[in-house]
Amino acid sequence: MSSDNDTSGATELEEDIPDDVLAQVSDYVDGVLPPDARAGVKAKIEADPLWKRAHAEMALTRDNLSGLQKARAPAQFDQDVTDIIRKRSAGAFFGRRTFGDRVPFGALLILAVLGLAALGYVLYSSSTGSLKRDAVPEPGSAQPSIAPKI
Repeated sequence: MSSDNDTSGATELEEDIPDDVLAQVSDYVDGVLPPDARAGVKAKIEADPLWKRAHAEMALTRDNLSGLQKARAPAQFDQDVTDIIRKRSAGAFFGRRTFGDRVPFGALLILAVLGLAALGYVLYSSSTGSLKRDAVPEPGSAQPSIAPKI
């Protein structure tokens, strides 16, 4: 015994929207159709109830999706996963950690620059003056000459 006034919220199954209609309406909503095809789809949406329903569902879905917030991974997620794998695998997937893995590259770079600066200072201030340029003699000053005598 079935009744036409069923209040359980069940309705008759509506006609499924064909994939080609969904694809064209999706392209229309995304704005990727050429102008002539866009005008044709717009006319079909205004005239055909199936196309109008597809457009309404597409717009509703788009609005619902735009309201969702993106889930972001924690800042140290990759390091946490790596540490868990290393711990559980007892190092089977990762080799020994070298000095370069344990010391940050920036610290090594700063130490190298400081070392080069110290070496440059020592060479510049040494008694031999290997990094110093000879003073340019002033014109007319008495400088010994190595020129051969004629």
